[in-house]
Amino acid sequence: MEASIGRRSSPTQPKWRKVAYGGMQPGFQDNHTDESFLEDMIMNASVVKRDLLKVMLDSVSISQYVCIVALVVLVWTYTLRSSFNENSLMLLDIILLGAGFFVFQLTAEMLSFDLLLSYVLKIFFFITGVYFLSPIYHTLTRSISSDSIWALTASLLVLHLFLHNYSGSTVKAPGALENPTFTSNISLNASIVASLLIASRLPSRLHVFAIVLFSLQVCLFAPLVSYCIKKCSFRLHLCFSFGLMAATLFFVYRLHGLLFVLLSGILVFVNLLGPYWLIRIQEYKFEINGPWDEAKLCFNLTE
Repeated sequence: MEASIGRRSSPTQPKWRKVAYGGMQPGFQDNHTDESFLEDMIMNASVVKRDLLKVMLDSVSISQYVCIVALVVLVWTYTLRSSFNENSLMLLDIILLGAGFFVFQLTAEMLSFDLLLSYVLKIFFFITGVYFLSPIYHTLTRSISSDSIWALTASLLVLHLFLHNYSGSTVKAPGALENPTFTSNISLNASIVASLLIASRLPSRLHVFAIVLFSLQVCLFAPLVSYCIKKCSFRLHLCFSFGLMAATLFFVYRLHGLLFVLLSGILVFVNLLGPYWLIRIQEYKFEINGPWDEAKLCFNLTE
């Protein structure tokens, strides 16, 4: 009888509540959780289910730009071997610039006369600046050994490929909403420094001007042209990419058989083995979300 009266007179323990910043609740430890704590746990909520064919098609952009860089290195190699003279390089620059403008004009959706005129003026000032700076580039690394130049150039090219934005453009395309990322700017600077290092080993200033102009044209405008082609027609993008891969493998094979095997292995890994590996490791991805996660704002602070 006294025990029942004591139970009735004792205050009831408050119910535990799941609050973030409420402090310690009376009657419970600070780290207390009840059986309802795991009710809101979600497994693999943000895991993207990827399709093998789509990943393989998306990886074509990577192989395309690897081949573009390989072609640039081929031109550097033949120029250093004196197989290409300054007249051949200037003709190549003119052909690339004309072809790039032609493709850009065909594929761009928002290309007005004023925008085209601004591009022409920018390219004119760009070419003029490179021409007047060529004597400086010619003697830039005279006191540095050639072995150091080759090693630094190779390292910068690897950095360029590693940080390059393969889903966008180095230069902001007409109508694009996003600007180039910080890593893509670092990648562009790495390619420019690599081209200057190669140019400093050439015999004449006109050689330097032609090879620097060629390298900057490819590194700046090749991603833009490729982005416009892909935006215009994905089938045309695939045809252009596979044609570029075939041409690159042909020219690399003529240069050296071992380099051909190396480039072929890279392309096979990027287009076949890499996507298959990515799909396989997706099966082992395990992600859990629950009340212990950090709170996320549902509005933009800049508004």
